Amino acid sequence: MTKKAMLVLEDGSVYQGFSFGAEAGAYGEVVFNTSMMGYQEILTDPSYAGQIVVPTYPLIGNYGINKQDFESNKIQVRGFVVREECLEPNHYLSTSTLDQFLKEYGIPGICGVDTRAITRRLRSSGVMMGIITSDAPQQALKRLKKLPDYGTVDFVKQVTTDVPYQWEPESIEEAPQTLCKVIVLDCGLKYSILRTMRGMGCQVTAVPATMPAEEILRLEPDGIILSPGPGNPELLDYIVDTVKRLVGQKPMMGICLGNQLIARGFGAKTFKMKFGHRGGNHPVRDLATDRVYITAQNHGYAVDPDSLKDGLEVTYINVNDGTVEGLRHKELPVFCIQYHSEASPGPWDSTYLFKEFLEMVRGKELKKGVNV
Repeated sequence: MTKKAMLVLEDGSVYQGFSFGAEAGAYGEVVFNTSMMGYQEILTDPSYAGQIVVPTYPLIGNYGINKQDFESNKIQVRGFVVREECLEPNHYLSTSTLDQFLKEYGIPGICGVDTRAITRRLRSSGVMMGIITSDAPQQALKRLKKLPDYGTVDFVKQVTTDVPYQWEPESIEEAPQTLCKVIVLDCGLKYSILRTMRGMGCQVTAVPATMPAEEILRLEPDGIILSPGPGNPELLDYIVDTVKRLVGQKPMMGICLGNQLIARGFGAKTFKMKFGHRGGNHPVRDLATDRVYITAQNHGYAVDPDSLKDGLEVTYINVNDGTVEGLRHKELPVFCIQYHSEASPGPWDSTYLFKEFLEMVRGKELKKGVNV
């Protein structure tokens, strides 16, 4: 931990630290996450494609890296900025250190920086582009200004699967009886969605985000899930068109980016938030029951409630800022949430929503607040 590195933000602010992980540079949108654990899930979450992540929790890497907590097949973040990197993790499942993990996938990290100061900067000024570098700050800033802005890049096409695949547990003894067939449109899905649905008795198939509606319907699904994913939903009209063609054909659930795509499919608008919601401690109110759930979230865009039409209504709102956290169609079998019902990391308060989806698939009346 002797090589110096720095994080330079587009407003010119500079945060000095030490390099760990891969000895490389990186640029991306700099965001903070308030989870106290789950760094491996965060690093491998495709929704973080194109971003440099700053955990607000100070000690990162203390339980190492294991083979069970991958949410995709690789690290998805472009860079990782922490207060303190744990050099000697202690956990019986650990197979490597955080430093080794980042090196394996060519991802740079910085430690020894004041992550509280970075978080306060992003909360006051909003998320912004940044660059991890060992160059002089002015030189790095000049190079950063020539790079594309996060909101102008379609990251979904970078993270979606190339070919359809069916999810099965590692042990055949863990595979329950198949009750229905679910297609997950992979806009940047987390493996936990597939694990959860397979564990509830579904045959689960992930398909590319670019697959046309006609091909999806030829797979004869009983229900369709639109997954979470990275980036600006305004760039994803090809998926919005697919949503329009699928609505009313099969029961549909949207998660995070899926929530925004369903809203846009019904003519609503989305907007970029100042610093977004990222972490495992976000309170969400169910407007039907007034019950509050603590949720896992990871998104920088939200649905404009004033633009809702064609039968969509708000079902959940964020307690902290009042933004839309869920929608439901008044007549069609369609509902969606802005938070992550699969958690990973975060609380499992909202796993009952997968049960609601399956009840909708089976044509049963939806039940509120039933835990799986």
